[in-house]
Amino acid sequence: MSSLKGKGWKELPIGAVIPIPATSMEYKTGNWRALKPVLDQNKCIKCLLCWVHCPEPAIIRHEDDSVSIDYDYCKGCGICSNVCPVKAITMVMEGE
Repeated sequence: MSSLKGKGWKELPIGAVIPIPATSMEYKTGNWRALKPVLDQNKCIKCLLCWVHCPEPAIIRHEDDSVSIDYDYCKGCGICSNVCPVKAITMVMEGE
């Protein structure tokens, strides 16, 4: 490392290259969560706010604008529950 001391970033050797970055669509990450969203279809007004705000591909939008949750990709962040205006999505402990 002493040979790199004092060098600018342009002079540093390339350490690693990621040729194809991974996406959550390629990796099921649902087993990370402690809390799980549960959707009550009877309360859902199909506003799609949960779908818009979900940072992962976990909210599935159907042709009639109804939604479902793909637990393979849901990390349990709770954003969907927080943005739902009618509280159709509640967060529960995983396994309940």
